[in-house]
Amino acid sequence: MTSNKPTLHPRNRHQGRYDFPSLIKAHPDLARFSITNPHGKPSIDFANPEAVRVFNRALLKAQYGIQYWDIPADYLCPPIPGRADYLHVAADLLAADNAGEVPRGPQVKALDIGVGANCIYPLLGHSDYRWRFLGSDIDPVALGSAKAIVQANGLSKAISLRQQANRKCILTGLLKTEERFDLTLCNPPFHASREEATRGSQRKWKNLGKQDPKRKLPVLNFGGQNNELWCEGGEIRFVTQLVEESQQYAQQVLWFTSLVSKASNLPGIEAALEKAEAKAVRITEMGQGQKQSRMVAWSFLDDAARQAWHARRKSQA
Repeated sequence: MTSNKPTLHPRNRHQGRYDFPSLIKAHPDLARFSITNPHGKPSIDFANPEAVRVFNRALLKAQYGIQYWDIPADYLCPPIPGRADYLHVAADLLAADNAGEVPRGPQVKALDIGVGANCIYPLLGHSDYRWRFLGSDIDPVALGSAKAIVQANGLSKAISLRQQANRKCILTGLLKTEERFDLTLCNPPFHASREEATRGSQRKWKNLGKQDPKRKLPVLNFGGQNNELWCEGGEIRFVTQLVEESQQYAQQVLWFTSLVSKASNLPGIEAALEKAEAKAVRITEMGQGQKQSRMVAWSFLDDAARQAWHARRKSQA
């Protein structure tokens, strides 16, 4: 087990404060939402869903060269620095079996489980590492949105999309027998019900000091459909099911990974990994601002087999 100090990854582009003048220059529409925060610094109202969406659009254009990005109303609008952190931590995981070198280029294939309408992991992962991606989802509307983003940015060769037809399954029936992936990524729904998701959002506002009885705040400033935010049994149920299903693809995937937002879920997930007889397990702490999270990774390949995987990929490049 490994544990890193929970701060932004050194390769994360989002160190320090946001450069709002540069972001507004890249996307002038952001100026409509510009405010001065209590410290006298330029900012936006992060309680406003439209402001967050336009802010993401500006950030993706200014720092990643993404010319078009949009999502349908009420779909999850992701905090980009945290999503980028997950990718960088996952890249380090691959590097550990590759003589410390992060593998880059289209020979590296990643599977984003639950790509969502925002398609954020494939966009960031391709921009930073030139990896190829397959994004899966159960929601045809989300996949339609992701497809529009991919096509508008000319990324169809780098990013493909696939619907998981069985809503009760995560991986089962999704992958073809000949497919190989260096990495899977997953940001699981972490609440067990919509009510729990709402309570979690209210606690977040209270922690951030944004509760104001004179002002009606949105239920969820980052939006999100039911299947994006909660599922029966919550995060622990989803991740343990992912662990169980991953056994079917033990030889097709180098590393399976998932975010885990609740530390209290780790013992149950570790027990599931032990039952599944994973050969290697890694847990890496991450932190962005007030939010703490961690990446859980597992492989059914031993050290020698994982190193041989990298050697094969290099020989095929």
